[in-house]
Amino acid sequence: MNFKALGLSEPLLLALKEQQFETPTPIQEQSIPSLLNKCDLLGIAQTGTGKTAAFSLPILHELGEDWEPPAPKFPLSIILAPTRELAIQIGESIEIFGRHLPVRHTVIFGGVSQKHQVKALHRGVDIVVATPGRLLDLMNQGHISLKHIWHFVLDEADRMLDMGFIHDVKKIIAVLPKERQTLFFSATMPKSVSGLANSILKDPIRIEITPQSTPVERIDQSVYYVSAADKNVLLTGILGDKSIKKSIVFTRTKHRANRVAQQLQKAGITSAAIHGNKSQGARQKALKSFSSGEVRVLVATDIAARGIDIDNVSHVINFELPNIAEDYVHRIGRTARAGASGAAISMCDPGEQTYLRDIEKLMQHQLDVVGGQPSQDESKPTKRDPRQSSKRPAKSKRYRGKPKVRAA
Repeated sequence: MNFKALGLSEPLLLALKEQQFETPTPIQEQSIPSLLNKCDLLGIAQTGTGKTAAFSLPILHELGEDWEPPAPKFPLSIILAPTRELAIQIGESIEIFGRHLPVRHTVIFGGVSQKHQVKALHRGVDIVVATPGRLLDLMNQGHISLKHIWHFVLDEADRMLDMGFIHDVKKIIAVLPKERQTLFFSATMPKSVSGLANSILKDPIRIEITPQSTPVERIDQSVYYVSAADKNVLLTGILGDKSIKKSIVFTRTKHRANRVAQQLQKAGITSAAIHGNKSQGARQKALKSFSSGEVRVLVATDIAARGIDIDNVSHVINFELPNIAEDYVHRIGRTARAGASGAAISMCDPGEQTYLRDIEKLMQHQLDVVGGQPSQDESKPTKRDPRQSSKRPAKSKRYRGKPKVRAA
């Protein structure tokens, strides 16, 4: 099946052709015809399945028909995303798909001045892509009204709830018109997410895209036992392999992220750091440089990396292990996107061995030891999670010679 068979308008088909999009992904093929018929949708799909196009193409199709200039402050479509990075990426997709349509859109998020966002809303836009906090702020200030909304999209609902936005989301939903089309997307469907979906959807079609294998199954995971003082040398050695074109290095602190990025730059390895103290402009510049390949390495903290969706990341390196095991899963999930394989390399110093045991317990297997051996004299971690256990020792293998780097 091709996109034309889905019933999309000619301007959209032209934009897709220009981007060399020929065959719809499963979620696009299954959802677009129903969305063009104005059905509600419950989509269970991972990142990389094409869900952004699945919801944005039908919205652009409907808005592009008999288009009239939008009324100031009264958009017709609202798309909620949990992070500013994801909101920006959705906005960029809408820009690409709607390039031959008169439909207007804007992206609003916190961390930057609201001046230009307010100006766009007052000029009039058809589609608003927003993070919950900034949207509520602008609603309370009278810069935007959701009274005329036709389409409401809630993207990455599970992450939205994980990040504590449930109350903001419910406040936004409360002011939406009852007669609307609602599209609800989530990678997972725990009870809390299912309950929210059931409360806002009306007889939705349900589409679940099950990956042939989970991302974690496609990631080659390994660990080096190394002293904290030797981590910089080891990292430089690993990234000295020019075949590693795009990698993300994780640290636990903002200060460490800056130090690691500086160390890599001194070693001739192009890198950039992102964390909460960076301005939005600096973060976007770093992400753009990384995405384009201008820099090979992105050094990030856990919070700063939430919502990042960048293709072709071959390696994730844990310069410092997370003190909460679940964060390890989120970190390594930055590679092996859209069915690709990847590699996750962790560095474990004596003070992090309890973190490693918790990670291995959660993953239900031990990481392959490719260097060093566990210390018998563990330092006490600086921030210990109450769930940590020290019952099972990690297997060991003595490390000799040059760092081993697995091909993704």
